[in-house]
Amino acid sequence: MSIYKLLPPCKDYLWGGRRLVDEYGIKYDGKVCAEAWMLSCHRDGECVVDSGRFAGKGLSEVIKAKGKEVLGTNCSKYSDFPIMIKLIDAREKLSLQVHPDDAYALNNEGQYGKTEVWYILDADEGACLYKGFEKDITSEEFIERVINGTLSDVIHKIYVKKGDVVFVPPGTLHAIGEGILLAEIQQSSDITYRISDYGRLGADNKPRPLQIIKALEVLDFHKDAKAPNFDGHLCSCDYFTVDAYKVSSEKSYFGEANDSSFVSLIVTEGDGEVSNSKESFKVTKGDSLFISAGSGDFTVNGNLDLICTRVRSK
Repeated sequence: MSIYKLLPPCKDYLWGGRRLVDEYGIKYDGKVCAEAWMLSCHRDGECVVDSGRFAGKGLSEVIKAKGKEVLGTNCSKYSDFPIMIKLIDAREKLSLQVHPDDAYALNNEGQYGKTEVWYILDADEGACLYKGFEKDITSEEFIERVINGTLSDVIHKIYVKKGDVVFVPPGTLHAIGEGILLAEIQQSSDITYRISDYGRLGADNKPRPLQIIKALEVLDFHKDAKAPNFDGHLCSCDYFTVDAYKVSSEKSYFGEANDSSFVSLIVTEGDGEVSNSKESFKVTKGDSLFISAGSGDFTVNGNLDLICTRVRSK
């Protein structure tokens, strides 16, 4: 096999909803499904293969059995699986937070930092994201505003709609607002330094912990920068390249999984079929496929929307 359908681990964070289960067909028995990790080998949640020889096994077992060649040469520089893709249903707003870069995270946390991009799949009217600052501030001003509760006065707010893309480099203060469903493509890291959680209580009926001291060490206090040019891609950075495709009866998608990287396909609307010269998979909204590097050409037919992700040579 070279194409593997994956089942995601899910997270029941208190701010989440039910849309991933009800609308995307994600298999989960809990009351709240805030996140579905559609591509993950992370220790905090790993995808499981849905069928075939490795059915019921974690994706990492496929890689161990088949060899790291299935990841591609662009992944050879990483000691761990390099990226993670999540679907996130924000029924309520997420905490204000920041992620460290690789240098800080490897030195202090023993794993990679987090660069990420958000692709908006749906948003309520007036829904917004929070990203960076409206103006340059100092660390002293930041601390003062955290203490007196006025930090929101200087945070850059971005109103979003379906199809929007927001790039979040490490060091950027950010939060997802309520009423947004998005795909998050990121480095394979779960390091978050929480700055504010609006006084909410966790499952233990206690305030969730904050990491303001660590946040101070990694935050970029400059005004939010203009969005970069991704050269025709949805996003292309040092770690991954992401594209979105609309497949129809008049327009198939012809792709290639060459030796440089595996390919991740996430179906965000519709249904169809993904096939290569040896195998074929029926797919529908909410499905995730891992296609091995070096497996060659593949075709997507049907009426569906896709997110296609590859690891980039840094």
